[in-house]
Order: sequence, then C-alpha cells, then structure tokens
Amino acid sequence: MPPIAQWIMLVIGWAGTLVGLGAFFHALLQRADAFTAADRKTKPIWLAITGAGTIAMGLFGFGGAGTLFWLAGIVAVLVYLVDVRPKLIEVQRGGKNW
Repeated sequence: MPPIAQWIMLVIGWAGTLVGLGAFFHALLQRADAFTAADRKTKPIWLAITGAGTIAMGLFGFGGAGTLFWLAGIVAVLVYLVDVRPKLIEVQRGGKNW
C-alpha cells in the first residue's frame, strides 16, 4: 500500500475516535431525564454505546484486521449524533416533548 494511503487511513481512524469522544462527552453532559423525555434509551445505555464505540475505534484502526470493529464503533457513535443528539437538544430547549 502506498504511504499516502496509509496516512489517509490513519487520519480517518483517529478522526473517528475523536468524533466518538465528542459524542461520549456530549452524552455525559446531558440531563438523564432528557433521554427518556426524548423517547430514547437511558443515559447509561447511551454512555455505554458511545463509550464502547469509541474504545473500539481507538483499539482497532481503520484498515486491516480490525476494520469491522472500527465500522461498528463509528456506526454506533453516528447513530447517537444523528438521531439522539438532535432530539435531546430539542427537548432541552423546550420542544413539544418536554
């Protein structure tokens, strides 16, 4: 594999890990009752999902034998960011569910 491809894969791998850390800390800083008000899983469950996804991305880089675990981790984190996070923000701002 050319060196540029290795660098690109390394950057993608670490970028995913940083996104996972951001999602984990966002979930950590949210109110626990906002998760149930948004009709999503509980706060401890989302902390476990985003934490495990971030750890998987950190341990198994993008490319190579651990790619499947890395992909599972990024999917878990992206589900939080795309689905749960916007609902939490809506609920805590006084949306229709709160």
